[in-house]
Amino acid sequence: MTTTPSHTVSRGGARSMAQVSLFAALMAVMGLIPKIDLPFGVPITIQSLGVMLAGVMLGPWRGLQSMALFLAAVAVGLPLLSGGRGGIGVFMAPSAGYLIGYMLAAAVTGAIMAALPQSTPRRTALSAFIASLIGGLLCLHAFGVLGLMLVAKMSLSQAFAVTLAFVPGDFIKCILCAIIVHTVARGMPDWRFGGRR
Repeated sequence: MTTTPSHTVSRGGARSMAQVSLFAALMAVMGLIPKIDLPFGVPITIQSLGVMLAGVMLGPWRGLQSMALFLAAVAVGLPLLSGGRGGIGVFMAPSAGYLIGYMLAAAVTGAIMAALPQSTPRRTALSAFIASLIGGLLCLHAFGVLGLMLVAKMSLSQAFAVTLAFVPGDFIKCILCAIIVHTVARGMPDWRFGGRR
């Protein structure tokens, strides 16, 4: 018995939905790790690592979807952000730019990952590091700076100085992302990093 195209499409769609849900759930699990509060209203959390992983593992579209699903759950009141935060109010706090940036940062990370070489696990890990550095760090922090300027009424120089406090930790997260990708690439060589066909 041969598999019809409709069965193939539905199986692929179910797999995509499962992966999107899985990475949204991963973000929620990362929210259980306590945050470190800073005086200017933006806490240090591990959840930006989840943004990077969603992009490199799922690709731009599914990475964006997973972050949109996670943020929708937060918006309706589920306490999924670090420190048990949730509800529409978190999108009006100084950290709002970072939260809204989750979606685009995952998409940019995934698009860059898809364009970079992945011929060996080591090269795939290096590509993941570069993709997470550009998408998960630079792009995400650009949104964070914009949010600080709009919500916290900071000047560009003030917002830039604030976001610099997060760069060393996020650089370490880029390295962790690359290590995780290297492990997955060795154990699951058929994984389509960056959503490659």
